[in-house]
Amino acid sequence: MENRVSHPDKNSRVPMAMMFVVLCGLSFYLGGIFCSEKDKIETTDVAEVVSSPRESSDYQDYTPCTDPRRWKRYGNHRLTFMERHCPPVFERKECLVPPPDGYKPPITWPKSRDQCWYRNVPYDWIDKQKSNQHWLRKDGEKFLFPGGGTMFPRGVGAYVDLMQDLIPEMKDGTIRSAIDTGCGVASWGGDLLDRGILTVSLAPRDNHEAQVQFALEHVLSPWTEFGGIYLLEVHRILRPGGFWVLSGPPVNYENRWRGWNTTVEEQKSDYEKLQELLTSMCFKLYDKKDDIAVWQKASDNSCYSKLTYPDAYPPKCDDSLEPDSAWYTPLRPCVVVPSPRIKKSAMESIPKWPERLHVTPERILDVHGGSASAFKHDDSKWKIRAKHYKKLLPALGSDKIRNVMDMNTVYGGFAAAVIDDPLWVMNVVSSYAANTLPVVFDRGLIGTFHDWCEAFSTYPRTYDLLHLDGLFTAESHRCDMKYVLLEMDRILRPAGYAIIRESSYFADAISTIARGMRWSCRREDTEYGCREREKY
Repeated sequence: MENRVSHPDKNSRVPMAMMFVVLCGLSFYLGGIFCSEKDKIETTDVAEVVSSPRESSDYQDYTPCTDPRRWKRYGNHRLTFMERHCPPVFERKECLVPPPDGYKPPITWPKSRDQCWYRNVPYDWIDKQKSNQHWLRKDGEKFLFPGGGTMFPRGVGAYVDLMQDLIPEMKDGTIRSAIDTGCGVASWGGDLLDRGILTVSLAPRDNHEAQVQFALEHVLSPWTEFGGIYLLEVHRILRPGGFWVLSGPPVNYENRWRGWNTTVEEQKSDYEKLQELLTSMCFKLYDKKDDIAVWQKASDNSCYSKLTYPDAYPPKCDDSLEPDSAWYTPLRPCVVVPSPRIKKSAMESIPKWPERLHVTPERILDVHGGSASAFKHDDSKWKIRAKHYKKLLPALGSDKIRNVMDMNTVYGGFAAAVIDDPLWVMNVVSSYAANTLPVVFDRGLIGTFHDWCEAFSTYPRTYDLLHLDGLFTAESHRCDMKYVLLEMDRILRPAGYAIIRESSYFADAISTIARGMRWSCRREDTEYGCREREKY
């Protein structure tokens, strides 16, 4: 069994005198308290766990807020039923999500980019249905990923090579972060890693009983439907000067339309509508070759003056909502014009990777209390902490830990401190805290908003390491600690780790609940040692 940790903190933003770090490790192999329709973890005071066994097949892929069992409760308009719909408290599962029968420790990086254990994702249908697209193939006890896909039959490497020829900024560190909407098995994002680009791969949650951890492409509505609202969201999240790449219908319709079960006239019309909408949103066609078309968002705001005309569509968004508001904020049928105050958020204005990692982003000035000195202090602090973590957890920095989440980050300091290790970090900024996510992205890191009173939008057994710094101190007035720890257990792999850095007030409760979930825990000193005011 592996271990996890919690540590004291001298410079934490949480105003608590006594801090500690708890290192915990979990193992499903001790078994026994898995999810069913009736099972619950019953708690008395800080919790003694009581539960019953259950067949693993029922809940091994349970995703609470995107649960197909609950889809019928919601509407079909714009696939609303597939959005986040978290269960109310009285419907929450108070139990552990089990792994599939025969689950094995994941293959380590970098071999895991090309293969995984079949028993960890035991579904044959995708191998049969997608064999002609070379997504993957089954070979004995493993699934192999040959690097194919719907739009790159010659392999993902050749596809990205062509994309780099069209977008030279992918080669010199100008482009650092990307988003893949409706990905297959993330071959594109995997290839970009070797090219210094981090990708957030978004996969649809399907109702197929075997649609687990493999994203099956959907027949999505055309980009121009619903007033182009999906493209308007693409525009909102892109930097000025950023690129939008489309491969597939209607691009290259002149040569591909026969294979799309359509007519050349229909595809020509779709392409012209798409081009017209993009032009109205201040995109220009940057380049096009074969099956790839590239549009670039305007670098300055001069183009957006046309949006003030009475009959302009799409119109300019008003000031009723903060443009960066994204947590349960409905999509709006309007264009978010980049703030003229932030002159250095445009792609050509930000330092290239890797220099940008330690350069104070201009957008830190929008954060309450944010400053260049605060950023530098945070950067230095996390270098010291990360070094100490590696002493406590030798697996950190080795091939045993690849997928990491920092559950309550500020500026992405922990991720920056381990940037040279063979891992990647998903930075999570609390939806109830100051919005520091732009700072995270400006550093060349990736992240998202989340409210830990709810489940995270990912499949079970996603992460090797979870890191928390003051999460319970900051959110205990809103979130039940028990549910947060159960969610951590769901998204953490068997034999994974959690480093929990928290005030001593929550120490016993965390340890008690964690042990009830069959985690093994130990307390350790922080990097500042065991001082009188930091007792555990």
